[in-house]
Amino acid sequence: MKRVFLVVLDSFGIGALPDAHIYNDTGCNTLRSCSTSDKFDLKNMKKFGLFNIQDTNFGEFEQNPIASFGRMAEKSNGKDTTIGHWEIAGIVTEKPFPTYPNGFPSEIIDKFERLTGYKTLCNQPFSGTEVLKKYGEQSMREKKLIVYTSADSVFQIAAHEEIINIEKLYKICEIAREILCDNHAVGRIIARPFIGSNSENFTRTTNRRDFSLKPTGTTMLDLLKNSKKDVISIGKISDIFANTGITRIIKTKNNQDGINKLLNIIKEKFNGLCFVNLVDFDMLYGHRNDIDGYAQALNEFDEKLIEITQNLREDDILILTADHGCDPGDISTDHTREYVPLLVYGPKIRAGVNLGTRESFGDISATILEYFGINNNKFKSFLGDVLK
Repeated sequence: MKRVFLVVLDSFGIGALPDAHIYNDTGCNTLRSCSTSDKFDLKNMKKFGLFNIQDTNFGEFEQNPIASFGRMAEKSNGKDTTIGHWEIAGIVTEKPFPTYPNGFPSEIIDKFERLTGYKTLCNQPFSGTEVLKKYGEQSMREKKLIVYTSADSVFQIAAHEEIINIEKLYKICEIAREILCDNHAVGRIIARPFIGSNSENFTRTTNRRDFSLKPTGTTMLDLLKNSKKDVISIGKISDIFANTGITRIIKTKNNQDGINKLLNIIKEKFNGLCFVNLVDFDMLYGHRNDIDGYAQALNEFDEKLIEITQNLREDDILILTADHGCDPGDISTDHTREYVPLLVYGPKIRAGVNLGTRESFGDISATILEYFGINNNKFKSFLGDVLK
């Protein structure tokens, strides 16, 4: 019985891509910024070979890494969560999703207000925490929705849980998903519920939900499911893929919850893929320029890595990677265009193989599909390099 555990450390980039300047991300490096924190201490990922990866010129080189290691370039145009995950699963996005640096056009907002029955506030790019400080009390008082975006292709809707309940907010997001199509097909509609009594104590809750576009082609998940393999989603994976190609959905509240649910699944019997997203790195720390918080969250995962590896079975493969960067040391609070790490471990995986620089995140999909005997020629599998 073969199992692959694919863990996306959301936004854990390891250095600017050659075209980063096009995205105003020259010199960005999420890993390097985190390494400047006194809280940074990734003992176990170091043993995997994290600091042996090309151009990682900080951190201690591991003489005898226990995993295979490398880095991956993004072939798609963009630096969005959806685009990154889709490429990992085998879809290259040639045309970036639309973004709205000046807010959404009136025809979109007017139609949204008409179909939902709610007036809106803001309609600008905004930090998710700052937008609550500025508009939260007015939103409660006037029973209006806070609509905002970012440098990414997102239409975010914030509402107080006691004013607009969760299910109603999700329905509103579904309406927005239907409106934002064709030339306005943003990558994600995001429900951003919050609680609190005033601008000093507003807090976003764990009831966030993403309403993504459906993948534009056949993904690794579809091919696995069609071959009667299990495809288990932990975290927001099911949202990112609009529930397609997935056989079991497990929601999470935060990184720790996601890690615990991964550990539970490792102890179960299944045949296929467990696809995990740990979002706190990005959502709580990268976007808030919190270097210490990001470093501490990495440490917490790193400590659990021992328990994860100890529970792997003979035919299991563990792959650690990311979907983009979100450099907490950057002057912006947006995603950053970066290489992502590729760390591959398992009882039957060769130790210390340098996988170099992969041309696409999609090489992961080719490798996983080959492991399960499914033909796929779109990308370059590295299974033959790492399998004993």
